[in-house]
Amino acid sequence: MMHRVMTPLIGITCCRKLFGLYAMANHAASDTYVRAVDEVVRGVPVLVPANGQSADVPTLLARLDGIILTGSRSNVQPSLYDGPPHPDGTPEDEARDAVTLPLIRAALAMGVPVLAICRGLQELNVALGGSLHQRLQDLPGRIDHSTPLQPNARVRTGKAHAARLVAGSWLHRLAGMTEVAVNSLHNQGIDRLGRGLVVDAIAPDGTIEAVHVEASAGFAAGVQWHPEYDFETDALSRRIFMSFGEAVRDRHGPGLAAAAD
Repeated sequence: MMHRVMTPLIGITCCRKLFGLYAMANHAASDTYVRAVDEVVRGVPVLVPANGQSADVPTLLARLDGIILTGSRSNVQPSLYDGPPHPDGTPEDEARDAVTLPLIRAALAMGVPVLAICRGLQELNVALGGSLHQRLQDLPGRIDHSTPLQPNARVRTGKAHAARLVAGSWLHRLAGMTEVAVNSLHNQGIDRLGRGLVVDAIAPDGTIEAVHVEASAGFAAGVQWHPEYDFETDALSRRIFMSFGEAVRDRHGPGLAAAAD
């Protein structure tokens, strides 16, 4: 009997956002993540809704071959890491938190590959018992890591500061160098490191920029910056998605293949 080769299904976490004339609730993820899955990971992008307690995590993970935890303007709820309440007006997404945190824990236990980006990195940290700084720019000695108020997308998402890569880390192996330039579009950052997380990159002000899960059953890593913005032009950004895609296929052996051109 001929063995059927399947293209991997890659879950992309959504945010719950209000759109349109009547501010209707929608589940949304940036097109940049979809394109990264289409063009680099070579899988089928599947949007994972921020449907809160209604999410069926076991069913999702029975079908998905990898998870990308996306960035977002919203912040992880402070109650999830025993932090003080956010200042008034700070965007939150309780429905997303209710999906992503149990999804992360279950994916790690099952060995489903996880790539965490920006808010996704913060979710990974909180899911493993870590805590967050809510506004890095308010801390002594820290630089402003937040999104530049700049309508020009190339400036807004361009390289903002250096990140030192820990020797021997997965990022160091991918980059082939010990320092890279990264973009920076976040207010929150890792404070107390979650259980089992190992630091892979650090900004000049000491902010943790990348991690991996040391004892995970499969690929599990995250970056604080946004490689999905420049994977077409930046070698490391592309290699991050390629590394994730390779892990997805390695987990299933010959049963999975990259999407056809």
